[in-house]
Amino acid sequence: MAASLPPKDAENLAKSGPWTDLGLTLPIFVGYHLGVVFLPMRNAADVVTRELVTLANDSLLAYGGLTLAIGATYVGILAMLGRGRALHWDRFVTVALEGIIYAVAMRLSAIYVVGQLFVAPGSGTVAQGGVLSSTELWELVPGAVNPLLMVTDGGFGARFAGLIMSFGAGFYEEVAFRVIAFGLGLKLVLLLFPQPIPLQRALTAAGWAVLVAVVFSGWHYVGPYGDPFDARSFVFRAVCGVIFTIIYHFRGFAPAVWTHALYDAWVLVL
Repeated sequence: MAASLPPKDAENLAKSGPWTDLGLTLPIFVGYHLGVVFLPMRNAADVVTRELVTLANDSLLAYGGLTLAIGATYVGILAMLGRGRALHWDRFVTVALEGIIYAVAMRLSAIYVVGQLFVAPGSGTVAQGGVLSSTELWELVPGAVNPLLMVTDGGFGARFAGLIMSFGAGFYEEVAFRVIAFGLGLKLVLLLFPQPIPLQRALTAAGWAVLVAVVFSGWHYVGPYGDPFDARSFVFRAVCGVIFTIIYHFRGFAPAVWTHALYDAWVLVL
């Protein structure tokens, strides 16, 4: 007879519901909003910071208080709903470790795909072992902005900016592309074009995931801080987008956010 996981471990590994997902992303949400006001820019998908700054009348103290109040309010709601267990420290450790594993697997997978599509044997474009050079890796970060464009300090200032922007990309780009574009978008597609056969629905979901991943990748070449278009970085980001969607679909919003944020921080900060 197969051994079963203890109830506590099984709960930690189970796919999270929407309320728990939001609770598990609170450190990233609060960390981003407490730090982004010290930077000259914010994530393009961030629609909250400007409103908080306006409500705070441009006071840093009031802004920090509002940000912490949002977190405290959500914790209170979870407690009233009897979901306080969702914020136990071991849940955060579990989702962070899960994010690290996914980030490593995603990086290796995306580099492999880019190598297979674009690199001729012995060309030197990809280093031995299929790992891109540090300069090339920099160009292939899926959701972040080069912090050196925002600060003149190439040391702590750049690392701080990289960490904060990693948090912002992890949270807001997952909301925009996984929750809204993929999740709600797919529901709308299936509502407009009903497909009673499960295989048809699965193929539609897979195709929609690829389309959203392509849009996610293209997002990084638009606007004043957009990168110059490069086919390799486009494919790299598209592969990451597909993997983020797979994580979101099968594991939930929180693991996708942590994977995205930790991967960006890995490249931009470490």
